[in-house]
This record gives sequence, structure tokens and C-alpha cells, in this order.
Amino acid sequence: MTSTFHSIETAKRSLFAQTTALSTTGHNVANANTEGYSRQKVNMQASIPMEPFAFLHSTAPGQLGTGVEFDSITRVREKFLDDQYRNENTNFGSWSIQRDTLEKLEAIVNEPSKTGFRTVMDNFYKSWSDLSKNPEDVTARRIVKETTLALTDAMNQISRQLDSLSQDLDSNIAVKGNEIQGYLGNIANLNSAIVKVESLGDNANDLRDQRDLMADKLSKIMNITVTDTPQGYQVQMNGQELVTGGAVQVTVDSAFLNNAYTAGTLTNGEVHGMIRSRDTLVSDYRKQMDDLANTLANGDIDITIPAGSVLPENNSLGLTGAARTLTSDLKVTVKGLNGLHQLGYSMDGTNNGGLPFFTAAGGGTAITAGNISLNAEILADPNKIATSLRTTTASGTETVIKGNNTLANLIANLKDTPMKSADGLSSATIGAQFSAIVGQLGVQSQEAARQTSNSEFLVQQVDTRRQSVSGVSLDEEMGNMIKFQHAYSASARFMTTFDQLLDKLINSTGMVGR
Repeated sequence: MTSTFHSIETAKRSLFAQTTALSTTGHNVANANTEGYSRQKVNMQASIPMEPFAFLHSTAPGQLGTGVEFDSITRVREKFLDDQYRNENTNFGSWSIQRDTLEKLEAIVNEPSKTGFRTVMDNFYKSWSDLSKNPEDVTARRIVKETTLALTDAMNQISRQLDSLSQDLDSNIAVKGNEIQGYLGNIANLNSAIVKVESLGDNANDLRDQRDLMADKLSKIMNITVTDTPQGYQVQMNGQELVTGGAVQVTVDSAFLNNAYTAGTLTNGEVHGMIRSRDTLVSDYRKQMDDLANTLANGDIDITIPAGSVLPENNSLGLTGAARTLTSDLKVTVKGLNGLHQLGYSMDGTNNGGLPFFTAAGGGTAITAGNISLNAEILADPNKIATSLRTTTASGTETVIKGNNTLANLIANLKDTPMKSADGLSSATIGAQFSAIVGQLGVQSQEAARQTSNSEFLVQQVDTRRQSVSGVSLDEEMGNMIKFQHAYSASARFMTTFDQLLDKLINSTGMVGR
């Protein structure tokens, strides 16, 4: 039997449902530009009719409906796209950091350039060529000293900049560790809050959006896997648990991240890019510059000392007595510019061999790009720059021929002379070795830029697909708003109509004849 007030209840349910739908639409519109927000929808269904199937059934035909009700408010989200986005985002994070590092390395090397290291090196060799034209010229000697200082300063500066870049990366790793710890803590707290809310039967849509946003941001920093469990998100890094339910399982700091990289657990993301940049890219170019400096100073050089040259006593070639005076060209291997410089004579008034031209600043033993410097004695007195390979003997006294330029010519020609690196792995001119460094840097930088561009495109593509599903469309929401508004108005009119019918029934029925 249908209740007299049945239709009033139907209208009331409709008003409640349409009001909820309008409120949800307003919530979507308000958050159209909120980062990480997923649009929400009200899931409506016909309420249980008056006479469901049972043993007792009225003779009235059909089932009379009782209106509408909503059973949930859910967010529109697709987990597959979330997982795909995070996978691509972590690739982008790693490559973007490596690209930025290589761009900074290119700025440090600064080639090709009129003020770069190659120009300084060319000026160094040119000053020796000018000195060979007049070995006794004080000005030419001072120019050699100054171009040598410029050369060592350029190497020192590159080394300092590489050290600074490495330190910056190291500091950023620590900063990222704190950022990761914050995200993990937020995810754990949101897990607890979501479990509490949903234990009451509600959907914690906005809290879930915040949690997904934290996971998205975390995915750019490190490679993670997110699994939705009854206790909340379980976050792992290659099997290592980071968050389980409401608890953070690890303390993330610089040591933790470095150990994870070494163990092969940290395989992608910004932190991976930072550690790889520091330990592989920057470290490799520092080593190459150190090798270049050491090769210039001490690398093996095959040269030919012309006939007529007279070597100093106690020379590195072991020639003594009459053998010091070469009767024919002598092909020998010397240890870099230092070894060659020690075979000649300076203008210091003695017959002693030259000093080592380069030394390690600070008393170090191995010469590197960071400590290579002009010998302090030569710096104080340019007359100690060796240029001559000839002496003359009169009345039993051997005297250096100061105007001889044999050694100066040999050093000037080192520009085109291959030098074997101290580790013996390569043999090329110093210019060619530096060109190899620049060429390698250019190729690596180009590859990092390509990988970054590709991964960024994939991230944007997946995010566009994700936004097409989860994003708020203001046009669509405006259409829904009008739809729900009309439904509300019609429900209100329906209630008014039945109110008038009941008024007629209650106040007018049976009044005839009174």
C-alpha cells in the first residue's frame, strides 16, 4: 500500500541528492587549479522500491520507486597512469640533473673561446718561441714567466671550479635527503589519517590526492614503487621498504643515499643524477685535468737533441765527461717539460742544469691541475729560465753561451710534440689531449640533453593523459552545474505540487454540502 506522503519523501531524497551533486561540482570548480587535485563525482542510484521481492506482495501492479540516493563520492583517478607517470618522472629527474651538471662543466671548460684554456696554452708556447729569438732579452723572459703563471692559474681555476661543483652536488644530496624524509613522513601521516576516515565508511578523497601528490614529488627525486594496501601506501625503493602504513622505516640522509647508490638500490631520480654527476662526471674530468697537468710537467716526451749540444753535469741521461758533448743528434725520452728544462742552462751565472720548471704547490709530490705552479725560484728570478744547450771552454773554464736558443726552440716545439701521459694510456700533444676532453664533454652534454628532452616529453605526455582523466574541466563542470540545478528545481516543484495535492486532500475532501 502506497503511503500518502510517499512522493514527499521521494522529492526530499532528490533534493538532498542534487544538493550534494551541486556542492561536489562547486568543490571541483574551486580546485580547478589546485596541484594534484582529482575531480570528484557523486555516485547516484535509484533507492530501494516500495515492494521488493518477498512472500507478501500487494495486488498493485509493478514496483513503485522511492526516488534517488547517493552511495558515495569518489575521485576520478587511474592507478595505471599514476604508476606510468612516476616511472617516467624518475628518469626525467636523473637526466635533468646530469644535463645541468654537464652544462656547468661546459661553462668551466669554456671552449671554444678566446679566453679559454687553449688560448692560454697557445700563448705559453708562443712566449717560448719569442724567447728563442733572443734568449738574453729580459722582457721576453718575463713574458714567459707571466704566460706560465696564466697557464698554471687557468689549471688551478678549473680544478677549484670542479671541486666547488662537486661540493655543491654533495650539499644538494644532503638537502634532498631532508626533502625525501619530509615526503616520507607526510605519506605515513596521511596513511594513518586516511585509514581513520575510511574506517567510518567515507572516502578520504582530498587526503588521497595529497598523498598521491607527495608520491609524485618523491618519484622525481628517487626511484620508488608505490603499493596500495589496507594500511595505506607502502613505498619501496628496489625492494627496500621506506614507508609501511603509518610508519617511516628508514632515516634518509646523505650517508643513506650514498650507500643506496653504491649498493645499486638507488638507480634513478634526482639524487641518483647528483651522485653520478659527482662521482662519475665531475670526478672523471678532474682526473683528466690532473693527468693533463702531470703529463705537461712529467709525461714521457721523445725528442732529438741536436749535435753540438753540451749537457750539464749530473744530467738525467747519465752522460758524463766527454760524452756530455754530443757529436751527433741524440734521440732520448725525457720526463715532460720539467725533464727537458733540466737538460739546459739558464742565465744565473752557473753551469748547473736548469731547475724543474713546474712544481706542486704546498709541498705536494704529485703534480695535479689543482697544485701545478711555476717553480718558486724561477718565479723570483726569470734569469733561471733555461734556454741554452751550449757551453764554451777557455783556459779550462767552462762558460755557458747565454745567447744559445737550442733548448728554447725544443720547448717551443713541444706544442706539436706528442707526450705520453703519466699513466701511459695515451700519447698525443697537450693540445690534442685537451681537445679530447672538450670533445668528450660535448658528446656527453648532447646525449644528456637528448635524454632529458625525451624523458620530459614522456612525462608531459603521461601527465596530459592523466589530466584528461582526473583533471577538472570547467566547461564540463558548468554543464553539470546547470544539469543538477534544473534537477533540483524540478524536484522542488514536484514537492510543491504534492503539497498542493495533500492540501486539497486534507482541507477540502468531504466538505461538500457542509
